Amino acid sequence: MRYRELGRSGLSVSEIGYGAWGIGESAWVGATEDESVRALHRAIDLGVNFIDTARGYGESERIVGRVVRERAGDEVLVATKVPPKNDIWPAPDGLDPAETFPGEHIRKSLETSLRTSGLDHFDVLQFHVWSDDWVGRGDWLETIAALKQEGKVRLFGVSINDHQPENALSLVRSGAVDSVQVIYNLFDQAPADVLLPACEEHGVGVIVRVALDEGGLTGRITAGTTFPEGDWRNRYFRDDRPAQVEQRVAAIVADLGIEPDEIAENALRFVLSSPAVSTVIPGMRTVRNVERNTALSDGRPLTVDRLAVLAKHRWQRNFYS
Repeated sequence: MRYRELGRSGLSVSEIGYGAWGIGESAWVGATEDESVRALHRAIDLGVNFIDTARGYGESERIVGRVVRERAGDEVLVATKVPPKNDIWPAPDGLDPAETFPGEHIRKSLETSLRTSGLDHFDVLQFHVWSDDWVGRGDWLETIAALKQEGKVRLFGVSINDHQPENALSLVRSGAVDSVQVIYNLFDQAPADVLLPACEEHGVGVIVRVALDEGGLTGRITAGTTFPEGDWRNRYFRDDRPAQVEQRVAAIVADLGIEPDEIAENALRFVLSSPAVSTVIPGMRTVRNVERNTALSDGRPLTVDRLAVLAKHRWQRNFYS
C-alpha cells in the first residue's frame, strides 16, 4: 500500500481508503455485518488506514468502531460526518448556517457518533453538505476549534455537494478547512478544473468519493440491470440511465482497447493520477472487493496517452436528481 499526505495536516493516509456507506445495511441492500467486518479487517491487513463513515450511514459507524477497537494496535484513521440540522440534502443557496450547522448541533451529533462507535475521537469530522455562503458566518468554526482543543476531533472537513466542486472554493481559500470530500471520476472530471489546483495551493487534503460512479464504472451496469427492492440504486439508475451508462462505458473500453472488466481498475487509476488526491474511498462490502481495489496501490500510474484518451470521456450529469 502506498500513502499520501492529507493536505497540510501531517497525516499520511492510504491512497486506497475504505468507503463505509455500503456496509451500513440501509441504502445499499445485500451487506451483512459478518462479511463487512471481515472486509474491514482484510483492508487493514492490506494497509488501508483511512475509513470514511457518517451518522447517516445506518449501522456503519457502529461496525467501523467495532473493527477499529478490535485493531487497537494498528493506527487506523476514521472520518465521520455531521448531517445538516434541517435535513436538507444537498444544501441549496440561501440557507443560514444557523439552520444547518449551529454549534450545539455539531457537538450533539459528534457526541452521538462517539457513543455509537465506541471511539474517543474522530480523525476527521466533516459536514455532510456544504455551501460557500457559510464562510465567515455562524458559530460552526468556533465549535470546530473547541472540539479540536478538547481532543475529540483532529481535523475538519466538508463533503461537497454532489457535482458542485466549485461550491467549496471560498472555504478552501479561507484556510479554515483541512480536507474536502468530492465526487471525482472518469465521467465527472470537473474537480480537476479549479478545485484540485486550489487544494494543492492551499494545502487542503482531497478525499475522492464515487470514483466508480456508484457502480456505473465497474462494467456491470447494463440496460437490463436491476437491483433488490429497497436499494437506493433503483433511483440512481432509473429509466434509461443503465443503457446510457452501458453505452458510455463501452466507448471507453473501445478507446482504451481493454476488456470490460478492466474498466474499474482504469477508473481508480485515473483518480489516483492526480497528485492533489490524498485518498480515494471506494465502497468495499466484501473481502473480494477489498483485495481487488487495494491491489491497485502499486505505483503504476496511467500513461499520459491513456489519460488523454480518458479526458475525452467527460460526461456531466447528475443522477442523484
